[in-house]
Amino acid sequence: MSKKVLVISTSPRKGGNSEILADEFMRGATDAGNNTEKVVLYDKKIGFCIGCFACQKTKRCVVNDDAIEIVEKMFNADVIVFATPVYFYDMCGQMKTLIDRSNPLYPSDYKFRDVYLIATAADEPLSCMDGTIKGMQGWIQCFEKSTLRGKVLGLNVLGIGEIKQQPDKMKEAYGMGKLV
Repeated sequence: MSKKVLVISTSPRKGGNSEILADEFMRGATDAGNNTEKVVLYDKKIGFCIGCFACQKTKRCVVNDDAIEIVEKMFNADVIVFATPVYFYDMCGQMKTLIDRSNPLYPSDYKFRDVYLIATAADEPLSCMDGTIKGMQGWIQCFEKSTLRGKVLGLNVLGIGEIKQQPDKMKEAYGMGKLV
């Protein structure tokens, strides 16, 4: 059965390493017959959550920017894939800001059940991903019908495109997408 897969590339760098892996995941999901869509944040205007909690009643944010459309896409997706570079041992600020702005989803009957994480870091030990994974798991815990189904973690990549020199990670991202 075809699924609606939403890939959210949160990197501020166009064509960054996390986005390259996201594209491979998406290619695998598309090849498996799924309906895929990618949203990139580097060309979006997304403000901070103002903590008013109006969205808990209206299921819509009062801050009028690009987050409203993205959150609606999240609501309607069967699968959500977040791709982020790791900055200071955590997800990038763009991803965290979008996650905060997804608060209107909390009281809703959202569709997504499967969530995937793609992350890349300039550092080498796997432990540099701990903060990013913990942050993602914290968000997922608020959506009890959802589960972190998988993750692709690329290490020791800094310059744009360096992840392509790790064919095992490219294959891992594609393969994970194919299994959606």
